[in-house]
Amino acid sequence: MPVRKVVRLPDRVLKVRADEVGDGDASGLIQDLLDTMEVSPACVGLAAPQIGVAQRVIVVDVGSHPKTTVTNGLIVLVDPVVVEHSGRVVGREGCMSVPDLTANVARATAIMVAGRDASGGRVEMRTEGFEARALQHEIDHLNGMLILDRVESVVSDVFRRKLYR
Repeated sequence: MPVRKVVRLPDRVLKVRADEVGDGDASGLIQDLLDTMEVSPACVGLAAPQIGVAQRVIVVDVGSHPKTTVTNGLIVLVDPVVVEHSGRVVGREGCMSVPDLTANVARATAIMVAGRDASGGRVEMRTEGFEARALQHEIDHLNGMLILDRVESVVSDVFRRKLYR
């Protein structure tokens, strides 16, 4: 499957709620997300809207990131939702669709997510820390939300990216 171009703000697909996949086949889209994530340096997650497709599919793999303390390995979720959350911490996030900026974003520290896997089977998983942050970030993309929508102050919480990995 092809590596897809990552769309950037102000592309409209990033600001609309993505459609549910339902019983549809998302296998081609999932493979495109995985292929695109694999060739993108330092990428730990990608949502379908980021490759121009307004469907509710995400992939996340934080296994090689230095901030990772908990990992479920490669996560593929179709129509994911956060069903439980607890705690709150502010942390710095970057985004491939907003490549020149990072932002301080408040996220839950522990979550439970439900959805379907690539085969259509029901999935529920609990996670915490950086993996929970990454999942929440990607699910935000499915709801038309970007890191800039989550900052308390554009003046004090948004920064020019200094390092590109």
